[in-house]
Amino acid sequence: MPTAPTTHNDQSPVILTVVPLLILFGAVAALFWLSAGDPSATYKYWEIFVPVVAVLSLFSGWGQCQAMGSDRLWYFIRQLIHWGTVLGLIYVFNAVGFRELLSDQQYIVILIATLAGATLLAAIQMDLKLMLFAFLLAFCAYLLFTPVENPALASVGNLLRIDNPRDNAPMVVSALAGAGFIASLMLYSMVPKGHRRAQSAATPTEPQTGTSQAMPQEPPAALPAGTAQPSVA
Repeated sequence: MPTAPTTHNDQSPVILTVVPLLILFGAVAALFWLSAGDPSATYKYWEIFVPVVAVLSLFSGWGQCQAMGSDRLWYFIRQLIHWGTVLGLIYVFNAVGFRELLSDQQYIVILIATLAGATLLAAIQMDLKLMLFAFLLAFCAYLLFTPVENPALASVGNLLRIDNPRDNAPMVVSALAGAGFIASLMLYSMVPKGHRRAQSAATPTEPQTGTSQAMPQEPPAALPAGTAQPSVA
């Protein structure tokens, strides 16, 4: 009897995708709330958030690789090189003394902008659903760079139906993070399924075990002349 397929392999990529995305979008909303109040007390959190994004990006794309049947070793090597370069650039930026020339708010803007560019590059090359997260980071950097009379803040806030968006920037970012999280899940649900359908269509089906196939029957041998046909009881 053929056994029913288990759903463990189908559920694992989903968990590895939903949980990292939820943490990423939620953390950006929380960090922006803190940075909008006192940037000098949050730049350390943004520094810690960079390697956190690197690890969660690895897990998020790992689930997609598992769902699409891609080479996970090559994916891991590319992620290691990509995020290692980003962390190295931030370390050099601090080591050569550029950090002392900037205010805390300017340093946070540079950190977020660098993280947004790195995430966008990773999304294009390895994990497309992180593209909306990269746009959210870029929007946060723009808001912190121009905190007063920001036209983009008013436009997005009015689009999301938020009252007085110019004075509620954290609320606008939180609503945008929620919308981005849902849209990223929708993007994930479309990409792997199409790949799996194409892959299953190209794979020949094998006969199921335990089913019997009808064997061709040979015609009865001809009897010699004069021999009576045996009667069937």
